[in-house]
Amino acid sequence: MTTAFFAMMHRLKYIQRWGLMRNTESENVQEHSHEVALIAHALAILRQHKFSEGRICPDPDYVAALALYHDAAEIMTGDMPSPIKYHNDPMRNTYKAIEAEAAEKLLCMLPEELQALYEKYLIPADDQMTLEALKLVKAADRFSACIKCLDELKVGNKEFVSAYEDIKQRLTDLDLPEVAWFTEHALQAYSASLDEISAF
Repeated sequence: MTTAFFAMMHRLKYIQRWGLMRNTESENVQEHSHEVALIAHALAILRQHKFSEGRICPDPDYVAALALYHDAAEIMTGDMPSPIKYHNDPMRNTYKAIEAEAAEKLLCMLPEELQALYEKYLIPADDQMTLEALKLVKAADRFSACIKCLDELKVGNKEFVSAYEDIKQRLTDLDLPEVAWFTEHALQAYSASLDEISAF
């Protein structure tokens, strides 16, 4: 049986983010998903090796894979701007239902023998370990948005000033030690030039 699933995933690069903002550099969902996976993996490693005491520690490799697929449904739905997506509870719930249906359709594009293996990424379970993994993916998603703001601010685009402040606050509100560590030890380098990064 042939499958179009992977060709469909390839099309994430055609879905542009930040549709309501004036961008100096475009960002697509494929790029974003890679960055979220990279950061989510780091957050899971930090939790496992520095902040594990009394906490559930999801497998970093699973967290990274979950992050790679966290916006997969946007192949079918597009990237809905946050002010619209989260405007009110009915809008939020409707969009969640649409995303769930899109994820089901993507899953059905796989050969039947692979569907059960991919379901945990496209339609994550409700168990405690997965919910903790999703928290790390959400934090990484916010870091990715924060980094986009820093990239725009670095070239003088003031359009992203308030978005940056809002996202930084939402990261703080997560109250996760691994997030605080990444903010303190890694985030500042994203504002640096190549020469400055080389000197870190």
